[in-house]
Formats: sequence, structure tokens, C-alpha cells
Amino acid sequence: MISPGTTPSATAPELAPSTPATGTPAPAAGSARAVVPHRVGGPRRRWDWVLAADPGLGQLQAGWRTLVAMVTSLAVGYGMARALDVPAMIGMMVGGMMGLMSAFAVAENTWQRLTRAILWMPFPYAAVLWLAAELHDDRGLEIGMMVVALALTFFLARFGQLPLLTGMMLFNGLMVGMMAGIPADMSGKAFAVALVSAVAVLLTRLLLCWPMPREDLLRTQRAFVVEARRVADAAVEALDPDADQERAVRRMARALHHLNVTTVTIDGRLAQPEVAADPSMAELLHRHLFDAELALRGIGRAVQDLARLDAPPHLREAMAVGLVIARDTPLGSAQGLRPAAERIRRQADRVLDRPGAGGRQAETVEAAYRVAHLLDSLAGSLSHWLSLGWSTPESPAQVPFQPTVALERNLPAGSAAATQRVLASRTEKSWRRAIPFVRAPLHAGIAAAIVCPITDAIDPHRFYWGLVGVMITLFGTNTTHERLRKFAHRMAGTVAGAVIGIALLHLLGRGHVYGTLTIIVAGLTLGAWGMQRAYALWVVGLVIALVQLYGLTTPYGGMDHLLGERLLDNGLGILVATGCAALIFPLSSRRITREAERGYVSAVDTLVSQLALRWEDPDAPVRLRGAARAVDSALFQVVSLARPLVRMPRGLRGRDADNRTALLTTATGHARALAAAADIDIDLAPGPAERFARITTALTRSLRALDRSLTTGEPEEGWQRVSPLVRELQAELDTAPPGPRASRIRTTLRELAALDETLAGYAERCGLTVHYNSAAETASSPMERRTQALVAEWAVRPPTRDTATGSAVADAPLPGQIQAVETTRTAADTPATSHGGVTVVGAVRCPAHPEGCAGWVTVIDARGKRVAAGPVRSGRYRVEGLRPGSHTVIVSAASHAPHAEFLYVPRTREAGAIGHDMRL
Repeated sequence: MISPGTTPSATAPELAPSTPATGTPAPAAGSARAVVPHRVGGPRRRWDWVLAADPGLGQLQAGWRTLVAMVTSLAVGYGMARALDVPAMIGMMVGGMMGLMSAFAVAENTWQRLTRAILWMPFPYAAVLWLAAELHDDRGLEIGMMVVALALTFFLARFGQLPLLTGMMLFNGLMVGMMAGIPADMSGKAFAVALVSAVAVLLTRLLLCWPMPREDLLRTQRAFVVEARRVADAAVEALDPDADQERAVRRMARALHHLNVTTVTIDGRLAQPEVAADPSMAELLHRHLFDAELALRGIGRAVQDLARLDAPPHLREAMAVGLVIARDTPLGSAQGLRPAAERIRRQADRVLDRPGAGGRQAETVEAAYRVAHLLDSLAGSLSHWLSLGWSTPESPAQVPFQPTVALERNLPAGSAAATQRVLASRTEKSWRRAIPFVRAPLHAGIAAAIVCPITDAIDPHRFYWGLVGVMITLFGTNTTHERLRKFAHRMAGTVAGAVIGIALLHLLGRGHVYGTLTIIVAGLTLGAWGMQRAYALWVVGLVIALVQLYGLTTPYGGMDHLLGERLLDNGLGILVATGCAALIFPLSSRRITREAERGYVSAVDTLVSQLALRWEDPDAPVRLRGAARAVDSALFQVVSLARPLVRMPRGLRGRDADNRTALLTTATGHARALAAAADIDIDLAPGPAERFARITTALTRSLRALDRSLTTGEPEEGWQRVSPLVRELQAELDTAPPGPRASRIRTTLRELAALDETLAGYAERCGLTVHYNSAAETASSPMERRTQALVAEWAVRPPTRDTATGSAVADAPLPGQIQAVETTRTAADTPATSHGGVTVVGAVRCPAHPEGCAGWVTVIDARGKRVAAGPVRSGRYRVEGLRPGSHTVIVSAASHAPHAEFLYVPRTREAGAIGHDMRL
């Protein structure tokens, strides 16, 4: 099986079996089999798809936890009601709340924390049951206390899990006391029911839902293995000449996305208590998984390249066999990958030995060699992964693991961190320091004060439905878009749950107490399972359960009116809460999005600074992969905020947020490859070392200028491109003898240049001026000055023309740079100055559509304004009216995600058209 221990770089496959990054010796094959966790490395299982859909089984555990807690609490509540001579409904409501809140609000992964939280719940809950009984005759005070309790819940949420749980139990106690009408003299018995129910829930959870964070981590690792096999499956399908390659490429893209989510989730889990007690083992696990993801991406890219080439049948078959072996080989039998890699090399050598081997065949052989090297490195690095097993390795990592990924509901965090940073940045002085503490309580309190009188006028017995709408709106949301999406989920889930619940109620009929309880527990269980997938799924399960509960007292004919009233009250609470959040100490979605992007830029800045320190001082405690994973985590936050409220067809989406997100996604890929390739011990000569330090210093300066621009909204400085300096340093180091270290140095410089190019385009989208001759100011040697003079001259004059083809060519193609090439003007060409600007023509290709993709091209200038657009027909496009300067070309196609590339339109002296081809 493709293991989580692979080459540190998908583009540097010549890695030895023991890397300087880990230094862990490879154990013998027999010992590897003895220590590898079987649940991670075993053969394929029928239920693997469950792990892939739910890494770590977090959703299933939530459902199982709800099932156990609800059955226990309802049974104990009923039994205690009989024992204490309390109405059965009151006993089940009091006890059931213990089970419900323990299932949804208590998810600790140590038994000590679990015990403390569950046993604390009855005390605040029972206290307000007595208070609700005392206030039962004063309607206004009763409603006022509900409003205060809701505001207090949001205030306590800032102080940790236990204070939040206290606030929630206070609010729920008031609501249950008001609904059930529990008299004051029954408060002591209600406390006894709640306490015994909580103890019973704790015991059953410890017995049937014992927290096992290490096991959860192993399940998540197994999910990684499953997704890796899916990537290999899609690669095998893409190599089949008779298969639907477009479908295979889509499968591979989905598998790689899920693989990324799983690896980021594992990094977040490693920081949780009891998961990886040894920081050194956690760091090694983090490194191996990071490298594995990068290697699998490299295999995916190589196979996509091969799919569009006419590879010889024997070579294609050898690669398919190698990928099948990689897919199906258990973790303990890694040596089976080496013969497969050797077979691919032999077939590639035969292709090169054939007479008349042309450029296309050489390209095919290069991709095949890349796949072989990656498979070989999988076998070499697999031993490191297996040596982890269940215990700490003998040679620990250079630095201990440090968390860089935050999780929310077992998934990478979204907008919360950016919102908190924006709120903190605006409240540093005087009375505004209190805003982070009082903002959410004010939203909740004022919204509840508005909603309660309205819902009380609609139905005095169920006015709390509006309060529930306020509460669920403000919990877990940070922007207006998120709240409106939750409103849509709530409305859709309520309607669907009402239809299903009424159908089940009619099917079951009245008077079947056990059947009704079964449906209630099943609805809550299924809702808890689906909550992490979509909030609407939780609402469906909840409403199904509530319909059965309402059916005990409401006639069939009044059920439609009752559910319609609930829908109205919930919707009113959500909309009022959304309005209050938008008007009281508002935080604009644009500001939060910019803060998330600023966090991304800061993460890249940290990565570059760590890279400079790594090459300057090899003994420094640097975690390049951890810094790159922080970039991954920051991208998740940006994507969660850039998601629009309503999805439009891709051909109609030309928004600046989409363009910037596409650029940051590309930059993240370069950051991953840069971190893995650069994590080596290196001793550069004084000259190259000084140049590399100057490169990283200039890039850091540009990143901090971009950071200030995103913070203030005013671009004060420009972006100084360092890619010319990087390519000059790369040309100087190309004279070094070949080998693994030289290969990784070249990869590092190539990825650093590509990262600079991508972020330069992003900086332009943010309003910064990009200086395309950035190295001129820092050029010190004659070679540097000559290079910059040529670059500056190329920018203002047409390039030389190839006498054979008549097309314009540059002196030397620059890797990682998007070049605009001037083509020969023919009689059919439109002049470059038509419509007051330059014309750009080109082709759009992808491995799945060799004949050309159909879609839409949008061109945006440096200020983010759309300046041209046009269709892509038969793989060709044409746009007119472009002014000289920097632009971004975005391709939107039905079968692809939006793809962005840079385009520089020079000030040409003669008429002509700019040619710019793109590959998706």
C-alpha cells in the first residue's frame, strides 16, 4: 500500500532510504510487520469507504454517543420518576436533557475531563429549575430571565468549555422549567433525577464510549491510506487508453482534496491531549504524512501528463502494474514496490534505445522515470513510517512537534480565528477593550429582547422557539453569509423533517410509547451523525424527533399549524439575530476575509523566514513542514470565507475573491513542495549563501508590505519580484555535480521562484505595484547587472524572432514564469492596437480534452477590474483591448475549477498579437 512515509519532495525522487530530516534507521522487514498497527496497514476492507467519508469516525462517534446517552437518560429518568412519584414526562424531560447535552456539548477525549463536565451539569440545571418555578407567576420576569440567561451563555463562552456548559445548562433549565411547569416543591426531586441520570450517562459513556484519542488518530491514518489507494486507483484508470480519462482525472482531484483534508486533520489531532504523548513521535508522524501527500500529488501530476501522451503499450502497462502494486501492497511488504519501479525504468530505457525517438517520446520517458522514482522512494521511506508503530523511535526528530492546525468539529477551522483577530485589533484602547467580551452577549440579549414579545404574541406557550433561533444563529457563525446559510439550512431541514416526521407519526399511530421513543432517539442519533456534514441534516433528525413528541399532545389536524408556527418563530429569531450582529459592533465580511488572507500571508512569511534560518544554521530548531502545514490551514480559513452565499455558474463568476483564492491555492502547492525540498543540511559557499539570504530578505520584505496593505487597506509599498535573482542563483549552482542534494537545491529554487511569481500576481490583485526588475536595485556583480539589463530591455522591446518559425522567442525560457510571446502578424490578425489595446490569442488544453477545452476566459487588470472576456471554442480564445501592463487570465470551464495565470503585456513597437497558451 502507498504508505504515509514517502519522499520529501514529489519533484526530487532521488532520496536515499534514510533522510537527514529524520535520521531514523530502517528496521528489518520482519520487525516492521511486528510494529505496524494492523488497523492502519491491513488489506482492503469493506468498510474502508466509511473511514474515507468520516476520518477518525468523528461523525459516527457523535451518533453513537447520542444513542447511548439518550437511551440511558430517558430510561433512568423514567425509572427515577416512578421511584420518586414524579410525573413520567417530567422525569424523562429532566433526565433526557442530561443525555442530550452530554452528547452534544461534552466531547472530551480524557476520562477525567469527561467526568468533570458530565457530573457538573445537574447543579446549574437544577438551580434554575427552582428559579423557573418561583417566577412562573410573573410572565414578564420569566421572559426577562430567559433573555438574560441566553446573553450570559454567550458571555461565558469566552472562558472555556466548562463555563460555556454552565451557561447552556442555565438556559436549558429555565426553558424546561417553564415548559414542564415544575412546581418549587418538586425541585429537590428534579435535582435527584438529573444527578442520577448524569451519573448513569457517565457510566455508560465510560463503558461504551470510552475516549480513545490514539485509536481515533489511527483511524484517521487509515483514512489517509484509503484516500491514497483511491489516488492510485484513479491513476491506473487514467493510464488505461480505453477508459474515460476525464472521469479518472476528476476522481483523482477529489481523492487528492480528501487526502489534503485528512492530513491537515491528522495534524490537528496530534495536538490534542493523549493523542501523541511523545512530541518527537508526533513530529515524525507529521513529517511522513506531509511527505506522502506531496509524493502522491507528484504521482498524480505525472500520470496526468502521461495520459495525454502516446506512451508505448509496454511502458503504459508497466506503470499500471506498478501503481496497482502500490495500491494493493500491505504496509508490511514494502519491498514489493522496488521491482515494480525497476520494471518501469527498464521499459523506459527500451523506449529511449529505439531509433528515431523524438521529443514526444522523451517527454513520455521523463514522466515514466518520475513515477518510477516516486514508487522507489515509497519503498525506501516506508520503513520510517513502520518504525513508529506504537512507541517512540530510537532516533527522535530534531525538534518536537508543535501544533499549527486548529480543528472545529474534527475538521480544519474556518472563520473563527480571523474574526477574533479582527475584533482584537479594533479593541486595544480605552472602553473598547470590553467589546470582545460583550459583543456576542449584546447580540444575543438584544435579539432575544426583540424576538420574545413577538413570539409570545404568536403563541405564549412556545415563545422560546424564537430564542432557539437566536441561539443557534449566533453559535458557530462569524459572518452574515454564514448566518444566512444557516438560516437556509434551518428552513430546509425543518420542512424535510416535518414531512418525514408526520409520515412516521401516521404510520406508527398514537399510544405506542416505545415506538415513539425509538423514533425520537433514532432521529437525534441520525441528526448528530449528519451535523458535521451539513447543518440541515441535524435539523431533519431533530424535527423528526420533535414531531413524535408533539404528537403525544397535539391532534393530527393541528400538527401542520404547530410546525408552521415553529418554522416562523425559528426563522424570525435567525433573521433578527443576523440583523443585530450586522448592526451592533459590526464586523464586515470583507474585513474578516482580508484578515484571513493576511493570516495566510503571515504564514508564508513564517515559512520563508524558517527556510532562511534552515539554510543559514542547519542546527536551528526549524520545522519547515510544520510551517507549510500552517499555510495549508490558513488556506482553509480563506476558502471558508470566500465561499459565496449563492453558487453561480462558473462561466458567470468573475469575482475578485475567486481570483485571489485561485492564486493562493496555487501558492500553497508551491509552499508544500518548497518546504519538503528545502529541509536538508546544506553548506553553501559564501557567495551563493549571501545571494540566497538577499533573496529571502527581499521576499520577506515584500510579504510584510503585502501584510501591511491588507491590514490598512492602503498599498504603501510595492512587491519586489525575486524570481530573476533566484533563477540567476540557480544558473550558478547548476554547475555543481549532480546528485540528490543538487536535485533538491534545484527544486527548492524552482519552487521559491514559482511561489514569488504566484504571490506577485496576488499582490497585484490587492493593489500593490509589482516591480518586474526587482533585482536591479540589489545587483552587485557584473553578471547580475547584465542579467537585469537584459530583463529590462526585454520588457520594452520585441524579442528576437526564430528564423525557422517566424515566431518571437526569448533568449532562455525561465522556469516558473508565465511569459507573453509576441507572434508574427499575418493578414488575418487583428492589429495589436485594435479597440485601443492589445489582442491576446491562445489555446486552452488539458489532459482530459486534448482537442481543447470549452469555457470562458476573463482578463483582469492589476486593480482587479475586468477588462476583457470571451468564450473558448474548440480550445481557442481571443480577447482584445488589453493595455500594456500586468494582467491575470482566468479560465472557467464546466469540467474544471477556475484556473488563473499571469500575463504581462509589453509595450510593443510594432503591430501584432500576444500569444498565451494555457494548460488546465
